[in-house]
This record gives sequence, structure tokens and C-alpha cells, in this order.
Amino acid sequence: MKEVLSDIERWRARGEKFALATVIATRRSAPRPVGAKLAISESGEMAGSVSGGCVESDVYEHACEVLEDSKPQLLSYGISDDLAFSVGLPCGGEIDVFVERAPEQLVERLLGIIESEERAVLFTVVEGEPLGAELLVTEAGETLGPGPAELAGLVDELLRKGRNTLLELDEGQKVFAEIYGPAPRLLVIGAVDTAEALCAAAKQLGWHTIVADARAKFATKERIPSADELLVAWPQDAIEQVQPDYQTAVVVLTHDDKFDVPAIQGALATEAFYIGALGSRRNQERRRERLLEAGVEEQAFDRVSGPTGLDIGADTPAETALAILGEILATRTGRDGGFLRDSKTRIHVEA
Repeated sequence: MKEVLSDIERWRARGEKFALATVIATRRSAPRPVGAKLAISESGEMAGSVSGGCVESDVYEHACEVLEDSKPQLLSYGISDDLAFSVGLPCGGEIDVFVERAPEQLVERLLGIIESEERAVLFTVVEGEPLGAELLVTEAGETLGPGPAELAGLVDELLRKGRNTLLELDEGQKVFAEIYGPAPRLLVIGAVDTAEALCAAAKQLGWHTIVADARAKFATKERIPSADELLVAWPQDAIEQVQPDYQTAVVVLTHDDKFDVPAIQGALATEAFYIGALGSRRNQERRRERLLEAGVEEQAFDRVSGPTGLDIGADTPAETALAILGEILATRTGRDGGFLRDSKTRIHVEA
């Protein structure tokens, strides 16, 4: 929704109706991910994209129909000989697109959720009855809309997965679950050169980056310009301030036990989905001994990735950052991070 938010607000200010087209499923290679949106105003303006231009014209025509009669439509696009030069996907993939006019009250609440960075799930019946019925459930338990009430029980699990997904319910009913919430966070302990490279790379993904260092001369905007936040604080204090949750990755880049041990120990006490520590294998073993002495239980070390990063032969700070971020993404999506040519699973992550 964020990709079309400014246009929607502009149309609403003019009192215009608009339709939303959302990619609810993809098969094989697809140009846009599940959740991608195309918004169409009643005056004919468009914002966003569901295919990178391949099927937008056809979606536009259906959106105009939806704006006329308010009945939602489920569209499917693939490629075949008779479609290759008209409406289809040259990449050979398939997508399902749901087109609707969302109720004004629901749109108003969604815009508020986006602005305040609340976490919520929007459930929409995209196949079966009642077609188009929606239920918005916030992490705090607020509900809005006439969609299937029993789906509220799935909110915590879906938010933790952090991926839009298509749910298949009984009697052929399908419901699209769309995740809303703040960007994932990356907390880096140690304002070294690799910290800047990590923040620069993570910002390309839209993540929120935080760098903490007890040394004020290190944690400066001149040294780490890409960080969204800089904290001059000891690791335990930084973790207390940030409160890492299940959408937060923590990377420790320091090479000093007085920083490393409290940083890792503090991260282990949180729900951080990834905890990584830079350094040699010998250094990791020494940290392990110090952490055991500090009272960390043996099984807790399974959560710590050290040395952090994928094995890509990284050398420079930029290459090291790429290796670390690659492992973080693989962990978040439940992948191994190996060569795609050797993988038997789908290239794009399945919800």
C-alpha cells in the first residue's frame, strides 16, 4: 500500500473514488511480488504496478468496471500462444490479481495504521462467498470489517512470518492475508566501517538501521551516514533502548569481550530473529567460553551465527556486508542461502 499511498491521499482529498488491484498469488517467475498494488482513480490516473507493464492495461479496464458496479473481480494472467502478443507475461509466470473498491472506513483505518507503523493483518475473501469481505485485525486485537472472524486467531503467526499469503479455507474459500507494519530493523553493535556498508545495503531493502557504540568518536554521522539512528551507548543499554523483537536482526561487529559478551548475551534475551557476530572461528570459541562463564546456557548458542555471513569469499567491508545481509535474509525466509542452480525449491520465497 505504501507504494501508492501518496496518490490515494491525493485522490481522496479531491473526493475521487478509486480501485485497488493487488497481486494475491504468483506461480513460477513473476515480475512483481505478492502484495504489489496498482491503484486506479475514477478520473483515470494510475499509481503502482502489478506486473511491470505487461498486464496493466487489462487490469485498468477491469478496475473501471469495478468502479462502476463496486463488485470485486479476481483476474488471472499467464502466457500462451494466443496471448503472447496481447495480454500475458513474457517471463512465463502466472499471477492472480484481485481488484476491488475498499470501503472508505477501512481505507481510513489502513492509512492510519501505515502512518503510525502499527502491525496488522488485512484478510480479504478473494474466492468464494462473501466475495470481497474484509477483516482488519491489529496486533493489539482491534478488529474492523465483516470478514471471517475466526481468522483473527492467525494474526500473531502471520505477523511473525512477515509475508503476505493466500489462505485456503474450507469449501473452496480463499482469503488473502496482507501484512502491515513497520520495516524490519537492523541493530548493529560497533560503529566500524562494515557497519556503514551494512546500513547502506539494508536501506536498499527499506529496512530501518540502528548503529550503537559506546565510543562517541566512532558513532558519528560523518562515519556512519547511512544509519537511521546512532546510539552512543554500551551494548546492554542500546539493546534496552531498541528492544529487539521478532522483526529485528542484531549484528555484533566489535572485537572486544567487554562489548561482545554483553551484546550477544543481551540479544539472546530478546526475540531477535537473527543474531550474528563477526570474527574468526578462534574468536568465536573464546566468546563462547566467556558467555558460558556469564551464565548463557549451552543451547542458546544455536541462535548465534558466528562467524556471521554466507561463505562467498568476502574480503572488503562492502563484500562482508553483502555476506551478512544475505545470511540475514536467508534466515528470515527459512532458506539455506546456497546456489540457486542447485536448489530444488522455488526461486521466489513462498508465503
